[in-house]
Amino acid sequence: MEKIKILWADDEIDLLKPQLLFLEKKGYEVLTVTNGYDALEECESNRDIDVVFLDESMPGITGLETLAKIKEANPMLPIVMITKNEAENVMEEALGSQITDYLIKPVNPNQILLTLKKIIDNKRLIREKTSSDYQQEFRQIFMQINSNLTYEEWVDVYKKIISWEIKIDESNSTQMADILSMQKSEANTEFSKFIIDHYMDWMASGNGPIMSHNLMRSKILPQISSDIPTLMILLDNMRYDQWKVIEPIISERFRVEEEDYFFSLLPTSTQYSRNAIFAGLLPSEIEKRYSDWWKNDNDEGGKNLYENVLMAEQIKRLVRKEVKSDYLKITNVNQARQMQENIFNYLENDFTAIVYNFIDMLSHARTEMEVLKELAGDERAYRSLTRSWFENSPLWTALQRISERDVRLILTTDHGTIRVNTPSKVVGDRETTTNLRYKVGRNLQYERRDVLEVKDPPKAGLPRPNISSTFIFAKEDKFFLYPNNYNYYHNFYKNTFQHGGISLEEMICPVIRLRTRS
Repeated sequence: MEKIKILWADDEIDLLKPQLLFLEKKGYEVLTVTNGYDALEECESNRDIDVVFLDESMPGITGLETLAKIKEANPMLPIVMITKNEAENVMEEALGSQITDYLIKPVNPNQILLTLKKIIDNKRLIREKTSSDYQQEFRQIFMQINSNLTYEEWVDVYKKIISWEIKIDESNSTQMADILSMQKSEANTEFSKFIIDHYMDWMASGNGPIMSHNLMRSKILPQISSDIPTLMILLDNMRYDQWKVIEPIISERFRVEEEDYFFSLLPTSTQYSRNAIFAGLLPSEIEKRYSDWWKNDNDEGGKNLYENVLMAEQIKRLVRKEVKSDYLKITNVNQARQMQENIFNYLENDFTAIVYNFIDMLSHARTEMEVLKELAGDERAYRSLTRSWFENSPLWTALQRISERDVRLILTTDHGTIRVNTPSKVVGDRETTTNLRYKVGRNLQYERRDVLEVKDPPKAGLPRPNISSTFIFAKEDKFFLYPNNYNYYHNFYKNTFQHGGISLEEMICPVIRLRTRS
């Protein structure tokens, strides 16, 4: 293994022989100079220097001046400032010039070694610690997955897996990422069995978790107050892991008061889950009560055109006092910019719902566009792309603008999405729906082991388009393919993000209550 190379610049270098000898015995290579000019020359001629130790007070040009010139030529080179002077202005200037660390003279060998460990070995140590900690918890998660969990316990397992995914992302541990991916796949296998065993009972009894149709009644409408404006931001298709990667950004301006969850209805698709959220009703109830506003899968026209009136009807039905409310849907950049410009106007309402479609568009575009397949090639990249979008979005700009006001913010979604890998053959007639994660149609032929089948849709809170309609929902990472052009569509859709079926990612959805810090 190649030695770590240190450049040490100090006009009293002869007094540092014990420290230099200590470092050489520890396997480091040390170059020494006695002034800033020589330090700059060494940095220019030796591009393989790994770290610079720089005395703050040297003859000729000072340590701070040397620091600035080194950083100008090589911004990424770690520099440790060594000083006799603890004066605040000196340290502020050094820190402002992006030093990596600083030491106060006289420096002892153990301090030096600790600094080097932090700088050179930090990523490796984080990776090793993360791997070690996950290995210890691997068996515990395995035991949980296979121990007849309740829905609350499934939420805890899912959050734990996501927490490890993000830690392993940060540590760049590829081997651990592969192991965790296999464990997550196993969790989805058991979770699918759990949903198949319990879903119809939840529909019949109403004793399951909070679901799409009672989300607003349980978690959102009780927060509405005439004293403080409430904004509900529904990011279509946002998974729990995507919330966790934007949480550090949003927490700069907003305080998380509650991190909660709900389960998306099946199918985990916008047409069903989001209409149910805004109506406060199951899809079958929407069709019965508001037949002009409900469209089945194969009906022509938009499927979510009446969310604003469904929301108004729900508020009128469930909130006894007068509520000044508004609804806004963002599906393109111009609408996003208008929302950003008008954001203060919405604070005149008691309650405003903003549906923001970017993540949904991102997942669909990734299927169609080769460049996005490269940019979001796996779960880690998909999370990273979500974070980059949010950080630079008109939505975050708008939220920053209102963060000086007293505002209650509720961030949620309608369903999540899963990266699909395993094809499952389906045969149906021309009326069968095209969604890859669920199908509704007559005379469907399918692999029973791959699906939850619902032959009596109203018992699952679903409309019945035809007298013999059956719904099927894909389990785990399956996606439905017809026999025609099977290989082409297999290659086209494999490793894309889809929704509509049964998985932890699609069904367990975040609902976050925040308050402006000011």
